[in-house]
Amino acid sequence: MQEKFRPNIFQFNNIVCNAARLLQASRALGIPSIVTEQYPKGLGPTVPELGAGDLTAHAKTKFTMLTEEVEKELQALGNPKQAILCGIETQACIACTTFDLLEQGIEVHIVSDAVSSRSQTDRLFALSRLRQSGAFLTTTEAVLLQLVQDAKHPKFKEIQQLLTHPSPDTGLLAFFSSL
Repeated sequence: MQEKFRPNIFQFNNIVCNAARLLQASRALGIPSIVTEQYPKGLGPTVPELGAGDLTAHAKTKFTMLTEEVEKELQALGNPKQAILCGIETQACIACTTFDLLEQGIEVHIVSDAVSSRSQTDRLFALSRLRQSGAFLTTTEAVLLQLVQDAKHPKFKEIQQLLTHPSPDTGLLAFFSSL
């Protein structure tokens, strides 16, 4: 979610807002987060409102985020069996990363209201294709609640604060009404 994409990505500010909530929840729950940047020399840095300034952003030119550096980081994390993805662009980086993760036997959860593209058409068709390929489509609020699973969870109150306001509409209602 880089600066140069801001004026062109459908629902950019709302997508970043949802991704920022996911990142906050990950920190609260001790879930490791990995950030990549597509050709930062030309496309600029990750936007500050994401709140990822303390994370190392791995530069890449490939559309998949599974670069050699990221693969090493995943190994150091014990080769996770599940991944939660958010970012841009859905039909490129999210799709290529999803296919690579699925190929490795990793369960992929795409946070639909935290991914987007320049074109709503590309975004919606990519989500449909990714779902058909075996990825799970979910929402920011659903992920946050599934991560704690119980109001008795020691971090529930902290996660609940992230849910005070519902996620902004990111243009998905028409897509899901046809499923």
